[in-house]
Amino acid sequence: MATRELTGAPERAEHMVTEPLSPAAAAAVRRLELALSLPVAPNVVRAVTQYEAAAVHAQELAALAASGRMSDLDADSLAAAEDLMAASRVALAAAGQLHLIEAAS
Repeated sequence: MATRELTGAPERAEHMVTEPLSPAAAAAVRRLELALSLPVAPNVVRAVTQYEAAAVHAQELAALAASGRMSDLDADSLAAAEDLMAASRVALAAAGQLHLIEAAS
């Protein structure tokens, strides 16, 4: 008969040492908490999603511009992303939900 080495039970959560969340992670957790604690209208979800996707795209294009390799098409895409971010911000302000993107701004 084979024997197994017994291991101790995992430590309890209150005894474990963890690193504090980065400011960005803490803000993301807060946005998630706020989003989950309130019923959110579909237009608000759409505006947040569009804002976040456009912000990532704008950041990528800004890095391309900084490298000096931006084409005219890329510049148009950057302008469109910034326009979408602005429109999403207006929609969220009208819904009283700017807090969902404030940390990302």
